[in-house]
Amino acid sequence: MFQNHPRGLWYIFFTEMWERFGFYILMAVLVLYMDQEFGWPDSRKGDFYGWFLGAVYFFPLIGGWIGDRLLGQIRSIRTGALIMIAGYISLALSAPQRLYFFYLGLALIAFGTGIFKVNMSVLVGNLYSQREELKDAGFNIYYMGVNLGAAIAPLAATALSIAFHSYRISFWAAAAGLLFCLLVLQSGKKYLQDYDLRHTDESHNSTGPVRISPREERERIITLITLFVIVIFFWVAFYQNGFALTLFAERSTIRLNFLRPETYQFFNPFFILVLTPLLVGFFGRLREKGKEPSTPQKIFLGMLVMGASMLVMVVASLLGGDRDVNIMSPLWLITTYLIVTLAELLISPMGQSFVSKVAPPRFRGVMMGGWFVATALGSYGSGLLGKFYSDFAHHQYFLILTALLMVSVVLVRLFMKRLEQFAVN
Repeated sequence: MFQNHPRGLWYIFFTEMWERFGFYILMAVLVLYMDQEFGWPDSRKGDFYGWFLGAVYFFPLIGGWIGDRLLGQIRSIRTGALIMIAGYISLALSAPQRLYFFYLGLALIAFGTGIFKVNMSVLVGNLYSQREELKDAGFNIYYMGVNLGAAIAPLAATALSIAFHSYRISFWAAAAGLLFCLLVLQSGKKYLQDYDLRHTDESHNSTGPVRISPREERERIITLITLFVIVIFFWVAFYQNGFALTLFAERSTIRLNFLRPETYQFFNPFFILVLTPLLVGFFGRLREKGKEPSTPQKIFLGMLVMGASMLVMVVASLLGGDRDVNIMSPLWLITTYLIVTLAELLISPMGQSFVSKVAPPRFRGVMMGGWFVATALGSYGSGLLGKFYSDFAHHQYFLILTALLMVSVVLVRLFMKRLEQFAVN
């Protein structure tokens, strides 16, 4: 699994791990913090949850431009991390009488994440400019780093909330994670700077742009925009993990001392760490036989799997979850997270790999930003839909999500020929 990958990938792996540790501590407690500290209704929590996630994944469009045209990838990553540290400290200082710190903190984290995350993805793609056949696997390994941090985060948030009886201390822990992130980035700079296209003269850089015609450039951009529109439906469903699935855990699932509502978000990244080596090995064996599916085909399969995960929640709701009484086995949510994870592995790292393969080189950062804008629209949609979680019977709510995912399955199939045009494994 790890053979033949560039050394710089491991520094990216741990840099991203610590950044995601901070972000997913926030995601584990954000809705619960708004509930406990401010006493807001579901509709207002849904507004803030959706707007925040939407901003987190919209700002990469700006972050990609900054990386392409102004600072380069490494300096952009460093700048984003520093802004996020300021944001977590601001959240830690917030209170009902200091709501301005809460608003400022979310804004800074959203902007800093937007600058940081898109340039990390571009840097991963640049590492594989001469090893295209390993790019899907490289993004899968990078995604393991993302989810190692995401797996540790809810466990840390749970321990801190038990020890201090407050979610606020978790924001200080998130800021500390970003400090470790900066230290790892600095230690690996010598292995990464040659892949930062603003650092090196592109005419002498093996990762520099290959000239393509204006017509092909337009076709590539249209192909990517097509994918961006389709994956919005996936993100609407996926980001229910921090809203509808968290509320299902709080209101419908049996309470256990070691399994609090925020702890369930541990399972998604944990399953990613378990499943990624298996999936990479499986596709590697298929590649050796010349039978590996194309990246768009993997995305199509991911959409089908995601629809199955929502059907599990439909059944769980019909069997008692609709009643909002803590009677449902935790296995319903754990099973859902397992299926969601498989879908995510087939869509999220594969989508970023697809963008890196197809994007015109001079727009690589902006196009990667476009992937995250699609994530922004989907995550905002998750909060917008989440406002109505209590207005529908829960099985109806999850059926709506299933229907949206089936629409995405049909769209991927309809546009498969266009999507595969430039997707060379």
